[in-house]
Amino acid sequence: MIELPLLRVTGLAKTFGRLRACHGVNFELFPGEVLGIVGESGSGKTTLLRCLAAELEPDEGSVEFRNVEGELEDVHRMSEARRRFLQRTQWGIVHQNPRDGLRMRVSAGGNVGERLMAAGERRRIRAEAVAWLDRVELDPVRIDDLPLLFSGGMQQRLQIARILVSRPRLVFLDEPTGGLDVSVQARLLDMLRRLARDLDLAAVIVTHDLGVARLLTDRLMVMRRGEVVEEGLTDQVLDDPHDAYTQLLVASVIA
Repeated sequence: MIELPLLRVTGLAKTFGRLRACHGVNFELFPGEVLGIVGESGSGKTTLLRCLAAELEPDEGSVEFRNVEGELEDVHRMSEARRRFLQRTQWGIVHQNPRDGLRMRVSAGGNVGERLMAAGERRRIRAEAVAWLDRVELDPVRIDDLPLLFSGGMQQRLQIARILVSRPRLVFLDEPTGGLDVSVQARLLDMLRRLARDLDLAAVIVTHDLGVARLLTDRLMVMRRGEVVEEGLTDQVLDDPHDAYTQLLVASVIA
């Protein structure tokens, strides 16, 4: 049986005035596949991610998502109500700053439960929230605590629980370990790798950290000045880069 892509991106472009943030981006993402997008600051990777997640409207091209009926839908041409429904149920975005993805004055359990309710699941909400806090290595005893009382690493794990509790088919992660110290990063990366495997998640991860990309992703796209300059299996791109820019990125990490 031929596997069909979950996400198909064709000719995607976005500009801000004279700045070409991304241009001519094409790729397909398959169920269970984790794609990394890397590049230096200003390369266009976050703009691309926001277009994929329907947070930004592209100037050209299309982003098509395969719905549960097996049909591809252009996420930027569907109705606002349809897009919001899919954002609450079929896909989600994990922000670099967890405060952008959490309601800071709603309890930890409430943050997780809200996503379940939005997905139409109204039974055993508290029990599910407890189970997911435990799954992301947060003490379930703290279910009624506000995220404001959590450390940065704990807030990031809570944001991940909030997104994954509805069991989305596609997740976007924007620098998920950014701003965390090394020991917290390592713990979060181990957790993300385990969850991606256990849930068979399809994911797109934006990161400037090639170590994160190697650990979490199956395939890699390297961006420079808004364009994809190299792509392939992660180990192949990092161990034998062909493009001069990719070679510089890898060499700077090794050095």
